[in-house]
Amino acid sequence: MSETADHQIELLRDALRYAEHYLGTLDQRNVYPNSDALDALDEFDEPLPAEPSQPSDTLAMLHRVGGPGTVAQVGGRYFGFVNGGALPVGTAARVLADVWDQNTAHFIMSPVAARLEAVCERWMAQLLGFPQETAAGFVTGTTLANVSGLAAGRNEILRRKGWDVSESGLYGAPPIPVIVGQGAHAAVRKSLALLGMGDTHTQVIPVDDQGRMIASKIPEIEEGTLVVAQAGNVNSGAFDPVGEICDRVHANSGWVHVDGAFGLWAAALPSLKEHVKGIDRADSWAVDAHKTLNVPYDCGIVLCRDRAALERAFSASAEYFQWSDEREPMRYTPSMSKRARSIELWATLKTLGREGVVALIEQLCSHAQNFASQLHERGFAIHNDIVFNQVLVSCDSDKETQSTLAAIQDMGDCWCGASTWHGRSVIRVSVCSWATTSEDIDRSVQSFCAARKIARASN
Repeated sequence: MSETADHQIELLRDALRYAEHYLGTLDQRNVYPNSDALDALDEFDEPLPAEPSQPSDTLAMLHRVGGPGTVAQVGGRYFGFVNGGALPVGTAARVLADVWDQNTAHFIMSPVAARLEAVCERWMAQLLGFPQETAAGFVTGTTLANVSGLAAGRNEILRRKGWDVSESGLYGAPPIPVIVGQGAHAAVRKSLALLGMGDTHTQVIPVDDQGRMIASKIPEIEEGTLVVAQAGNVNSGAFDPVGEICDRVHANSGWVHVDGAFGLWAAALPSLKEHVKGIDRADSWAVDAHKTLNVPYDCGIVLCRDRAALERAFSASAEYFQWSDEREPMRYTPSMSKRARSIELWATLKTLGREGVVALIEQLCSHAQNFASQLHERGFAIHNDIVFNQVLVSCDSDKETQSTLAAIQDMGDCWCGASTWHGRSVIRVSVCSWATTSEDIDRSVQSFCAARKIARASN
């Protein structure tokens, strides 16, 4: 073995030792860094070093200063922002993938990564019950997946009207009517704006008390309308009636895109089929593997029924490109160079299988129901139907809710975020980690009760 390889392996052993310490002490740490850990991050604010230093010293500093400054989202009591945990097989596969350091633009640049993309593309369609010919692109997250699916939809609608976006751009293009629900995620608005479809041509449809778009409130659909539905409201977890929406839109040559960052995985569960009825009839979908599926960050996926439409949206050519007869990853995303996300996704799907995926998601839903039930029994108000992994909680007043949340975050036993729901301040609980246990739920409920007691004493 070469001296260079020996040195690399020694550094990897250091990193593994630090990782073992991190995982082994996770239960004793605050879920969010304490003030000492946050203050210690100032050590990173130094001038750019003039001379090289020992790599082992760099790793040691990262462990010593950086480790305590992390949010323990890989543990079982982080319930913020629908951030998933990381299944062990995915983390291990990520380490191997990082050692391989593959660029996944062309097949010829990484045959293994390109082949695993093709396999994951096929497995995803089978798992979610989508058409066999569904294409997939692997991106950073659902924001870029939304951009990708909506770009395919925008370009296809205009192509049907005789307009080629790649050739003529958007100057002078026929306008595209856009419809979203009132509960649409901010990432959807951001994606539409990036694609030149701002609020002026966007119609917002009312939602019901769970945040679901009311299909009957959608006005007469113009030809070539682009509609964005939602699978998993970011607050309540509720699902838009995608099947009804497709009935209306497809009758007028429109395009239905589904923003399903964490909720699209519900399509894999027989027990949740009623909530996602007709979702397989949409034209494109966006989902994160790093949320509900617990693949390590980052791994977003765009899926598109019309493979050619997705390819046309991201077509590019150059004299140095080298195409093959295999599936070419760069044809399906805005990025050319990109890391081999398919490796961790493949390892996770291979290990779990269909039954394992179903069991994982059912476990998350069960924990959410348990969390809500225990809080309700202790006098907290629950504001949503627990249909997936989201729980909206409040106390007797907005002030008490806000003070309770501040105390929860300060105590560090668990971590949740804030939101507003129908004009009320709420605590937003997102159960999204494979590592969460019933004991974690019990401990977190105790933290809620202790925090409320602190809030009431201070008011």
